Amino acid sequence: MRPLVKYVNRLLCQTAAPAPVPIRRKASAAATGSLKLATSAQAEPQRANKQDSPLTDTFGRHHTYLRISLTERCNLRCDYCMPADGVPLQPKANLLTTEEILRLARIFVEQGVRKVRLTGGEPTVRRDIVDLVAEMKALPQLEHVGITTNGLVLTRLLLPLQRAGLDSLNISLDTLKKDRFEKITRRKGWERVIAGIDLAVQLGYRPKVNCVLMRNFNEDEICDFVEFTRDRPVDVRFIEYMPFSGNKWHTDRLISFKETVELIRHRWPEFEALPNGPNDTSKAFAVPGFKGQVGFITSMTEHFCGSCNRLRLTADGNIKVCLFGNKEFSLRDAMRSDVSEEDLVDLIGAAVRRKKRQHAAFSPRHAEPFADGESPDDTHRRLADASRPSAIASAALLHHHLHSHRSQLLQAARHCSSLSHVNAQGKAQMVDVGEKPTSTRLARAEATVEVGERLTQLIAANELVKGDVLSVAQLAGILGAKRTSELIPLCHNISLSSVKVKAQLLPDAHCVRLVASVRCTGQTGVEMEALTAVSIAALTVYDMCKAVSHDICITNIRLLSKSGGKRDYHRREQSSEAFQ
Repeated sequence: MRPLVKYVNRLLCQTAAPAPVPIRRKASAAATGSLKLATSAQAEPQRANKQDSPLTDTFGRHHTYLRISLTERCNLRCDYCMPADGVPLQPKANLLTTEEILRLARIFVEQGVRKVRLTGGEPTVRRDIVDLVAEMKALPQLEHVGITTNGLVLTRLLLPLQRAGLDSLNISLDTLKKDRFEKITRRKGWERVIAGIDLAVQLGYRPKVNCVLMRNFNEDEICDFVEFTRDRPVDVRFIEYMPFSGNKWHTDRLISFKETVELIRHRWPEFEALPNGPNDTSKAFAVPGFKGQVGFITSMTEHFCGSCNRLRLTADGNIKVCLFGNKEFSLRDAMRSDVSEEDLVDLIGAAVRRKKRQHAAFSPRHAEPFADGESPDDTHRRLADASRPSAIASAALLHHHLHSHRSQLLQAARHCSSLSHVNAQGKAQMVDVGEKPTSTRLARAEATVEVGERLTQLIAANELVKGDVLSVAQLAGILGAKRTSELIPLCHNISLSSVKVKAQLLPDAHCVRLVASVRCTGQTGVEMEALTAVSIAALTVYDMCKAVSHDICITNIRLLSKSGGKRDYHRREQSSEAFQ
């Protein structure tokens, strides 16, 4: 039971050998979540095109680029990034192991990822970084493995990394002045970073040098960085300052792309734009005759969401579909909760389909924080302790109910010998279904969670701290249906062929309606699985909303219909739309 509880309260999940990937349906509108999870053992046809891939979102963007954070640790203490004594780190047990990183990388590559970039923290602080690159390069169909680093140890590691197959590297460097570097980073090492860049060039790389521009910080070095490309075949990329994290959204520090270009052209009027690829995040420019070039990553003033093909995996195993989004889904908990690989692929697909058309950043005129002042980079730490085991309480109540009312059950058994789960002595028993005929069984159930006006608004805007309520609830309901026999003592362990859970926000009624449809081919019905699905989904809605209000009522948990057995049932007044 505990693996399910962890899953329900952390977000998503998985583990097992590769399994066939089910065909997916497109997600519905923002206030409605609908997901099908097929559990049939029969292999399904291969996808006809990218639109059927779990890595394609509802706007047709196919995600082939995965950024994997290998660690939260860093060997610098940049003053705009963290305090001098560092930031609190998660326990090591919360982070992905090497085996988990490689497994997830394989799964993403099997679904269509063709480029992986290893990031951090600072990825080179991991002792197994060279082995990780070599293992990644061994994955069939993976075309490119890159790394983003601060460059401090490149003179020692770059040659082994190249031998392991490293294809490219990005080096973060915000200043070309030694004293300013030491003031910013609170560490020495500027010479080593420059030496690392030059070594990369000597080894045949064309390194990208990432520079975050900030007003009153390094704008006086813009032309120095352009000059840096005169004799070096490097790509200096100016990144618009994204004022989140501890920076409290200081938008006055933002230097826009257009302002930077104007400044450069004041010195080099011939500074010209170059062609860009379809998924490039950087706008390429160059000074004619220079060996290198300059790029601009305009995340704030001219977003490139329409062509975004990137996904992110945090060090603690959360998938982020957008750097600016507050939605994260724990794939780590999946692999530690004994969920099949087939299910994990579906959960990845569900996360991708929840990706919005463009990021939640602001225009400079309307600066607002993402979620209660937190940054997207902080989200995975926040979610580490965001959920609490509501399902444990549910199971405990059930256990208490069974024992405290044992005498009533025994007495009822003496007078109601027809109860199938009670024998002649009044003791609980599991029904023997061995003699029953095999047939297709279908059951539908519903539940309603009354959340009130304020929570309705927060759910609709997806502004709850714990994330996407509807998606998490429906996924938790699916897992609940599959674990029914572990939660309800006398239920049979049934092989389900299909589970559908629909979570719909009804703004006018200030409630969330949950409907589950469960199917199997077997000798016993699946009404308990359907009821468990909506119950767990309802508890998950409560758990994700309780930080805002405890005035939440779970009601109307009931069976809508069941068929395929000896006694079919259809509720005459069905308040929810049945699945087709």
